[in-house]
Amino acid sequence: MSLAKKIEEKLTGAFAPQHVEVQCESHMHNVPPGSEMHFRVVLVSEVFASLRKVQRHQKVYAVLAEEMAGPVHALALHTYSPQEWQGMGDAPQSPRCLGGGKE
Repeated sequence: MSLAKKIEEKLTGAFAPQHVEVQCESHMHNVPPGSEMHFRVVLVSEVFASLRKVQRHQKVYAVLAEEMAGPVHALALHTYSPQEWQGMGDAPQSPRCLGGGKE
């Protein structure tokens, strides 16, 4: 199972999301081919309705503590309540990597 799929399953189990996307963005960085280290996560859950952004991120980091301590180097989090997500269409895309010889 890919690390992206494992992350998606953990987030789905913990947050019962209305929408979840986990994209491996390692190919956008100066890492060996096939690496799974950089991820973009879009997570829409009622759990986030009463939480500030920092609190939302803390909850996600707690669920993914094992991955953050090991293979995951970077995690771009886009967390929304269903009300915030309604009408958005999509979360912001990650910027291009400017370091490590990619540019």
